[in-house]
Amino acid sequence: MRSALSACLLLVALLFTAPFAHAGKTIVVMGDSLSAGYGIRPEQAWPALLGQRLAEKRFDYSVANLSISGETTAGGRSRLGPALKERQPALVVIALGANDGLRGLPLAQMRDNLLAMIDASQSAKARVLLIGMRLPPNYGPYAEEFRSIFADLAKQKKVALLPFLLEPVALQPRLFQADNLHPVAEAQPLVLDHVWAALAPLLK
Repeated sequence: MRSALSACLLLVALLFTAPFAHAGKTIVVMGDSLSAGYGIRPEQAWPALLGQRLAEKRFDYSVANLSISGETTAGGRSRLGPALKERQPALVVIALGANDGLRGLPLAQMRDNLLAMIDASQSAKARVLLIGMRLPPNYGPYAEEFRSIFADLAKQKKVALLPFLLEPVALQPRLFQADNLHPVAEAQPLVLDHVWAALAPLLK
């Protein structure tokens, strides 16, 4: 009888403690269509593959991919505050700016939005990985200023930087969909490997 009672008490204790002991940490990805998996299945996109890799390597992290196709830095900035409060992430991946650039939006505005997102993440005690993009050369000086914003912010705020999300696939047309903008499913593991090199050192 006493052993049965002890077993019941142990079971109750495990029920109350297990969720907290194994809750793990969260990585929030704030991106656009390049991270949302536009044109492919969501589970094929690099953030989903990141979740699989974390599990395979037994890192106690989960991935909340909050990326939305068409998202700008302004949209990401407006959504990040509630996401930080709800998810309480240990790490925030900011992969925005491509749509600002392609639409020719004011770069000072893009910079302010990215800066606000970094500040909010750091205030929430989250580590930050800032992922940059590139614009086609025909955008002229605008493209160069666009590129420099990511490096300047990373240096200013002392956060990790991946200069160009699509670097491993950018010169391989076969790895892009018909729009020549979005990588196909086959390209996603290459993008993940690229992101992983910058993200892995941030895992604690």
